[in-house]
Amino acid sequence: MDFIYLAAPPWDDPDLFGEQVVLGLTTGSVYALVALAVVLIYRSTDVVNFAQGEMAMFATFSVWSLYLAGFEAWQVVIIGVLLAGAMGGFIERTVVRPVEQAPALSVVVVTLGLFVFLNAVATGIWAQGDLPKVFPALFSTDSVDVGLARLEQHRIGIVITSLVIMGLLFALFRYTKLGLAMRATAQNRDASRLMGINTGRMLTLGWTLSAAVGGLAAMLIVPVSTTGLAPFFMTPILLYAFSAAVLGGLDSPPGAIVGGFLIGVAENLFGTYSPDWLGSEMKLPLTLLLLIIVLLVRPTGIFGERVTRRV
Repeated sequence: MDFIYLAAPPWDDPDLFGEQVVLGLTTGSVYALVALAVVLIYRSTDVVNFAQGEMAMFATFSVWSLYLAGFEAWQVVIIGVLLAGAMGGFIERTVVRPVEQAPALSVVVVTLGLFVFLNAVATGIWAQGDLPKVFPALFSTDSVDVGLARLEQHRIGIVITSLVIMGLLFALFRYTKLGLAMRATAQNRDASRLMGINTGRMLTLGWTLSAAVGGLAAMLIVPVSTTGLAPFFMTPILLYAFSAAVLGGLDSPPGAIVGGFLIGVAENLFGTYSPDWLGSEMKLPLTLLLLIIVLLVRPTGIFGERVTRRV
């Protein structure tokens, strides 16, 4: 049976594939950043933070008023990243720390409660009048030719900024004593405490870094997002980021990065090459189907570590 297209089949355009791959890499860099934020918290606390996206959304809305007050885009983004990091550390100390010894499901419920609470507060404060709101782009929105596609300079800036942040985090964890202490805390909290490491401080720092990275990702993507600045704009991004983290391995920061780029490219290709009778909306189910297939072959993800348990 031949697929029926309303226009010429997309594979008749030889340049389309390369263009969609490049566009997928730009969105994938954001998924990689958010997935990295998810992995940072999971490695240090064994908790999947379902409020990650709403924390980033709340921080973005919080500094949106600064843009209206006349602040430059770079000033808004810097203040937003600092605010997001402070909010992450505060939440870990006041909300997560009291229940860290509770069963894992209890902590998950707490993060889900944070999701609902932050979204409701943001909706009540900022979702009045016209939506979505306009958030300033950190880079120019003019398009340039990059060979395989024409991209807005802002999208190129997103990729470069994401790669710089990933490189800085790699250097932090690989070459500094602070990073080593954070890795040790994530690996074995009790042993780290016996070695004199302030594990509580490391956990707070992990949440702070994670929230700051997530907030930066949100403020980079919202100017070119199809939804704009609205209370639920981070929800689909977080879903793809979770998929990227699981695909790469929840305990592997490099896996989160690779998974983010793979998910970004897969999403674009599925949305472009799906036949009309399926519709471009099938890109999410098809992307999740790809994730399921990979997990059937490697349950821990591409770079996840296998854990052997003795019975």
